Amino acid sequence: MTNDIPYVTFNPATTDSHGFEIVPIEEIAKSKNEHEHNPELPHQLKFYNLIFFTQGSGRHFIDFNWYPVQKNSLVYLTKDQINAFEFSEELKGFCIIFTEAYFVNSFSNLSDDFVFRIFNPELFSPILQIPNNSDFTTYFNLLLKENDTPDTFNHDKTIQSLLTILISKAENLKQKLTFHISDSSKAVVYQKFISLIEQHLTQSRSANFYAKELAITYKHLNTICRELVSKTAKNVIDDFVILQAKRNLINSTTNSTELAYKLGFDDPTNFTKYFKKNTGLTPKTFIKSLSKR
Repeated sequence: MTNDIPYVTFNPATTDSHGFEIVPIEEIAKSKNEHEHNPELPHQLKFYNLIFFTQGSGRHFIDFNWYPVQKNSLVYLTKDQINAFEFSEELKGFCIIFTEAYFVNSFSNLSDDFVFRIFNPELFSPILQIPNNSDFTTYFNLLLKENDTPDTFNHDKTIQSLLTILISKAENLKQKLTFHISDSSKAVVYQKFISLIEQHLTQSRSANFYAKELAITYKHLNTICRELVSKTAKNVIDDFVILQAKRNLINSTTNSTELAYKLGFDDPTNFTKYFKKNTGLTPKTFIKSLSKR
């Protein structure tokens, strides 16, 4: 594996995709040597991707962790996440790929809380196991069928409607099978917290700073974070910083010294200590560890 991680953009097979495409995993595996990047090596997405595995078992690499997948596993990949396939003859399925513009347009009539929940790796596992008796598979097959008949009446709107239904079915399963947010107002505060970290990352890594920006107490921010993600507010900040650091470190154009200043550290040594404290590895050791995957 090289340290240079490619940024993969939406590149549909046809010009009339309108920002949406469904690609069989077998096709990606067969043509892996024809891509500018190897899909079995880490790459960063510039689009959204729902992967539904319909056969076999294996694992998928998401933001520096391997996750087991099997038949009926639904993988949520949001824009800018790092991922990699591990192909096998048994593992089959489909990638439902769409751009950010398509995502915004498709779900513009839904509540902000619902949209926030859909692709949020902080709040939910990126893997959802669909039960065998779920009607999710029925709607998935309808989406596949509609996608394969582009000349039908109102095709694009039908695709959008089926995708909305499909994701709604998955969200319903999340409420039954995984952690469910009962108070949407807390999710809104948490969303604002994450947005503020993105905006002020180089300015502060203090939970008190963000509590003041949110106009709430540090204790209240901590309570929300513990309830939603089982972490303190400081843990959330540190995890966010480390994830950005990892994403940058595996790009050969950014060395640890440059990255230290980019992330708001006034001394590269402090960044190295911070990184090791939170990961158990130095930045250099982390990069070497990825080559052993």
